[in-house]
Amino acid sequence: MMDLERHRVELTGYCYRMLGSGFEAEDAVQETFVRAWRTFDTGRGPLRPWLFHLATNICLDMLRGPQRRARAMDLTSPATPGAELGPPLPPDRWIHPIPDDRALDPADQAVAKETIRLAFVTALQNLPPRQRAVLILRDVLKWTAAETAALLSTTVTSVNSTLQRARARLPAPVPPAAEVDESLLARYVSAFERYDVETLVALLHEDATMSMPPFTWWLRGRASIRAVLLAADSPCAGARLVPVRANGSPAFAQYADGKPFALDVLDIADGLIKDTTTFLDPGLFPLFGLPMSLPPAFRTEG
Repeated sequence: MMDLERHRVELTGYCYRMLGSGFEAEDAVQETFVRAWRTFDTGRGPLRPWLFHLATNICLDMLRGPQRRARAMDLTSPATPGAELGPPLPPDRWIHPIPDDRALDPADQAVAKETIRLAFVTALQNLPPRQRAVLILRDVLKWTAAETAALLSTTVTSVNSTLQRARARLPAPVPPAAEVDESLLARYVSAFERYDVETLVALLHEDATMSMPPFTWWLRGRASIRAVLLAADSPCAGARLVPVRANGSPAFAQYADGKPFALDVLDIADGLIKDTTTFLDPGLFPLFGLPMSLPPAFRTEG
């Protein structure tokens, strides 16, 4: 009997890097398992390569459309304080987050979490799909050139050439991030729930960014973020934050009046917050196993 479940996390991480959506990654893995039950036999060799062969073909089929997923920073210049949000873009235009436990093997998290950050997954979407697959297989999952060539039904020479082109199109690798200071997160939660703008801003890098998908509106710089927060009439006052992990980063589920409102993913570097992405999509909460309401007594103390 095939033990498919033990491959689920690794396959989901692979499909997520390919597709940029946790929901689509899970759909791709489920379809991979369905096809594996129908097609696998021991004469094909080991199960794991066959699963990746199926998953790759499924992802390549799903990527045939003209659109690529992106972040706001890839679509427009930073907004000025006071600018309108503008119309929202449809969900298929955005990179979406994924829970760490769905896509990162606990044994490999220290190494692999850098390759699932929002910025890295966004950069992958700039690569043609086959280049994307080769780079993930070779540089992230550490497959050999021969294994990758066999999976993609091509040659080692072709794989090496494709990998070289893919690497040239990606930004320079980012050094692994240090462990996040939990006291920084505690100060963030306390300031957020009290809507203490000055404390929130003090936790940011000078050139920090803030975005709110599905809007292309985004901000760069502590001064701009402070101006917008001060002018916003305390919209998050009384909000409650529940900690989760997303894309190898600390994240928080944001509840307003006890109801799901947004998922905030933080990028932290050198002891300060470098980027905040606020996904205004309560539909993400089930993916993270989060409740769709909070009782009034629940509160994060600050």
